[in-house]
Amino acid sequence: MPIKVAVIGRPNVGKSTLFNRLTGTRHALVDDTPGVTRDRREGEGRIADLTFRVIDTAGLEDAFDDSLEARMRRQTERAVEEADIVLMLIDARAGVTPLDAHFADWLRRVRPPVVLLANKCEGRAGMAGLAEAYALGLGDPVPISAEHGEGMGELYDILRKVAEEKGEFGYDDEEPEDEPTAEFAEPGEDEDLVEEEKGPIRLAIVGRPNVGKSTLVNRLLGEDRLLTGPEAGITRDAIEVEWQYRGRPLRLVDTAGLRRRARVSEKLERLSTADTRRAVKFAHVVLLVLDAEMMLEKQDLTIARMALDEGRALVIAANKWDAIRDKNAATRMLRDRLDTSLTQVRGVPWVPVSAVRGSNLDKLLDAVLETYDRWNKRIPTARLNRWLEAMLEAHPPPLAKGRRVRIRYMTQVKARPPTFAAFVSQASELPDSYVRYLTGGLRDEFGLVGVPIRLHLRQRKNPYVDEG
Repeated sequence: MPIKVAVIGRPNVGKSTLFNRLTGTRHALVDDTPGVTRDRREGEGRIADLTFRVIDTAGLEDAFDDSLEARMRRQTERAVEEADIVLMLIDARAGVTPLDAHFADWLRRVRPPVVLLANKCEGRAGMAGLAEAYALGLGDPVPISAEHGEGMGELYDILRKVAEEKGEFGYDDEEPEDEPTAEFAEPGEDEDLVEEEKGPIRLAIVGRPNVGKSTLVNRLLGEDRLLTGPEAGITRDAIEVEWQYRGRPLRLVDTAGLRRRARVSEKLERLSTADTRRAVKFAHVVLLVLDAEMMLEKQDLTIARMALDEGRALVIAANKWDAIRDKNAATRMLRDRLDTSLTQVRGVPWVPVSAVRGSNLDKLLDAVLETYDRWNKRIPTARLNRWLEAMLEAHPPPLAKGRRVRIRYMTQVKARPPTFAAFVSQASELPDSYVRYLTGGLRDEFGLVGVPIRLHLRQRKNPYVDEG
């Protein structure tokens, strides 16, 4: 198991920039505003042939009450407890502040070794702050520039020594896992030859602000992994957490709440919204969390349609169900809204839950796994064309320009979501109503309830037609 490296420091010293540098991503939000990071984020870091687990933390605040800052501090303290080595960052251009000195005094008493990094040392502007850093009593400071990648060689030597002491140094031959891509197979290609993606099921948990997304993740994990509270908009980054349910690996992605675009004005909220949309785009299953007292408002439907347009499987969790008095009326209302507002996907599964009490969570996760299996389903070509023959016999395609439109062949070109290609004699003349007829038949015949289906019409080129 690779070593764990915790990156800590006061707000706005470049912790998230260093996290992005070490992981080779831009997943951590970076902005000039202090206190952007709130939850601790983990990722796979790499310098040359050394791999490790890096933890980005919130800016250290001198708070010990029940405020948001105090809760952020407790998250950072947990990261330090779990780490094999701690990297404390200071802003060399700003120099050593009293807050830096205060937390350096605390870090001298923690279990893991602490390395002092003087960030923003590119050029001469940070030389004075680098000299001041010796007074913190954490050994020789290492000058780095997280933004420009300077000082990574010295940091490599430090981390490699810790990894060798732990017996965890080694080269990872596998390439970093890329986000899933959707490539069409060639017409007529056997669906069994299409390689399936390996790895955990990516479950993105989305919804409006303050509906209980982070509380739900904490209840599933059985620990206070994410910041929660009565304040709306606590979560800013999309935080990924590895987990298992019934022996199946999952990657839970807690996201920032999505408000209507007209209400999003601040730059930081726009960054959070873009991060949430990226999480939806690369998820396998999207879990839409609703407030049961205000179910399926316009923004909820907008989020649901966004997930379906991206081709993601959708499951709905009606949270705070324990606060509903007339549960039968609430059930009827939710079903009616789903039937009338999400007509493109019939049978989207929904489960009433209570994140605070932990009720119905097993049922919710079972629905997630079942929906994922349907979303990942492959149908043999022979069976698909037997079904197509029966559908054409029951309801033939209409005439176009005095000639019958012929659907000669159909195959599944990929799953995730189930995507089919039908080879049609006059593809542009087949009406949308008939495409919906075929899509509904696919959903009913092969049990593709609650997942988006894509049906592409293809037409073979006529060699006797002069395209010029």
